[in-house]
Formats: sequence, C-alpha cells, structure tokens
Amino acid sequence: MPARGMELLSFLLLNARARFYRVEVAETLFGDYTVSREWGMRGRPGQRRQHWHGNLREAVLAADRWRRQAMRRGYAVERISA
Repeated sequence: MPARGMELLSFLLLNARARFYRVEVAETLFGDYTVSREWGMRGRPGQRRQHWHGNLREAVLAADRWRRQAMRRGYAVERISA
C-alpha cells in the first residue's frame, strides 16, 4: 500500500494546439481519494479542480471518465504513471 498522500494514478493528455489535460488519483491523509483535473496551455499554470471520493474504485472510474472525455475532444495520452 502506498504512503498516504501519494499519487496513485496519473494521465497526461496533450493535443496539437499546445494544450494539456492532466487527471490524477491520489489518496488523502484521511483515507479518502481525490481525482484532480488540471488543464491549460503547456508551459503555463492551468486551471485545477478536485473531486473527492470515498473509495479507490469510485475515484479510478471517475478519472477514467474524465480521460475518455478529453480523448473525445482531441487529446491523446502522452504518459501514464501508476
């Protein structure tokens, strides 16, 4: 089991217009899980949103939904970290 507060899963998606979309799943210090989404122009700070989930399964399913939505909008997976 990873240490609390560690990133468990991360998708970095890029598109041809120099934009990025990142989706991360991490465990909080309190045992919940967050899905963090960040998007914007490459090389600049992006906008960020966090969604909290009670268990890892819900968090991973939510992250996968956001990844699929980004891919429908023209983003391609550049890197997956687990």
